Amino acid sequence: MVKRFLYLILILFAFQLISCSKYQKLLKSNDNNEKFERAITYYDHGDYYRAQQLFDQLINVYAGTDKVEKINYYYAYSYFKQDDYITASYYFKQFAKKFPNSKLAEECAYMSAYCQYMDSPKYNLDQTNTTESIKEFQLFINAYPQSERIPKCNELMDKLRGKLELKSFETAKLYFKMEDYKAAITTFNNVLRDFPDTPHKEEIMFNIIKANYKYALKSIESKKKERYQAAIEAFDSFISAYPESSYLNQANIMQKNSLKFIKNYF
Repeated sequence: MVKRFLYLILILFAFQLISCSKYQKLLKSNDNNEKFERAITYYDHGDYYRAQQLFDQLINVYAGTDKVEKINYYYAYSYFKQDDYITASYYFKQFAKKFPNSKLAEECAYMSAYCQYMDSPKYNLDQTNTTESIKEFQLFINAYPQSERIPKCNELMDKLRGKLELKSFETAKLYFKMEDYKAAITTFNNVLRDFPDTPHKEEIMFNIIKANYKYALKSIESKKKERYQAAIEAFDSFISAYPESSYLNQANIMQKNSLKFIKNYF
């Protein structure tokens, strides 16, 4: 049994060597038609790396011919299939630019944005690709306003905006935790401005009261009045929006203390 297993391994290894040898010869050959056919075959069998290497050699060779669209299309997808989303996005965008009248142009324009979406990192990391993906989807919608892909674009953009929102929200909470109340107030307000439908709105508005209140507590005497007043104004906005909030008792205490300070000292 063991001998048979080893024999099968040796056969497989030998087959791989022969296959690699044939592939290397193909890469070095001048038979572009064979390269084209083999590239398609490799792609169809899931060997995207070998397909990509061959397509890379063929793009310029077949420029201006009826095969060039297909080569560029498969070339972009060969990167996508290898999870190299940034490179794939670039080549999908290039396809849409080079062949704007192609029946595949819309798909490739969409895929350029989708690749950026796939490369968007977790919310706590740099969100440059997230922002870029939103821009790409918007460009797609502008270019193809009748596309059946638009609902999907909107769905994915909502997810990307949710990630940006969470990033801003967690950043504001971090400022608060670090007792940088001024930065926390600014960032919480920015979340409300940029994401007015945020599901965290109640918590954010309460945190704005608390950040203003604590900021006033830490301030020098000459700055206390305006900062307590800011806490009171934040309370008024909060109570108007959420009169039955679970945060109401805490908010009331801060509002009463702020009013008391202003009355006693000014």
